[in-house]
Amino acid sequence: MQQQPTLSVSVEVSARHVHLDIVAFETLFGTGTKLSLKRDLSQPGQFASSETVVLKTQGGLLESVRILGPLRDYCQVELSKTEARLLGLDPPIRRSHELDLDGTPGLTIVGPQGEIRLDKGVIIPWRHLHISNTEALDLKLAADSLVSVRITGERATIFENVLVHMHPSFHLSVHLDTDEGNAAGVGMHTEGEILPW
Repeated sequence: MQQQPTLSVSVEVSARHVHLDIVAFETLFGTGTKLSLKRDLSQPGQFASSETVVLKTQGGLLESVRILGPLRDYCQVELSKTEARLLGLDPPIRRSHELDLDGTPGLTIVGPQGEIRLDKGVIIPWRHLHISNTEALDLKLAADSLVSVRITGERATIFENVLVHMHPSFHLSVHLDTDEGNAAGVGMHTEGEILPW
């Protein structure tokens, strides 16, 4: 049986961040306030905003947590395991942007004009591969399937169970959380290989 070739892919660290709906955002920053662009992200239409919030639990605080835009129709907090422990939380690993948030812990989000309490919505994001539908079809990959990604270098690592996220506009890249990225020594221009599956 012929083995499929490896495929090079950029590897990025997705740091802790928050997704908010418009009601939550205006509660935190004031009615009529707009989310402002700090820098574009690698996926089209996605951006890091200039606005940050404080995450608060009985166990601790995390300051300067960035809001990612555009605003969504839900609220969600994505942390690494280390950051969750600093807050005294033990969130499950879930798909980024997953709408079924049952079984996830909550916390308080504090902004300059107010605060909101989330009863649920804190997750550790499943490491994932962004890929366009066309590229996925060429590689015979299905949405929500799992692949492995090898990262070379001084801290060479193979990440298994990388979830495939498909969309027509996606640029090919792997997203890891901060813990995973640090473990593999991921930097600004790190490349990985999607291994044969």
